[in-house]
Amino acid sequence: MKKLKKILAKVLEVKESSITDKTSSENVLSWDSFNTLMIISEIETVFNTKLTIQEAVNVKSVKDIKDILKNHGVVL
Repeated sequence: MKKLKKILAKVLEVKESSITDKTSSENVLSWDSFNTLMIISEIETVFNTKLTIQEAVNVKSVKDIKDILKNHGVVL
């Protein structure tokens, strides 16, 4: 989870300590469509995985990201 929080904090310009499973595009003003693409790009690089278009479309919260990474066999 440390790597994921680091990515999100950097892209969204928020404190790592403020990131929870409920952190989402609904409650973080800087989480817009552009930053979603940046998050996906960083995740793919850091975790050496490739998200499908459907998975990318479904990225709306930290929980979504964790579920997707789990499906790719990534242990957080």
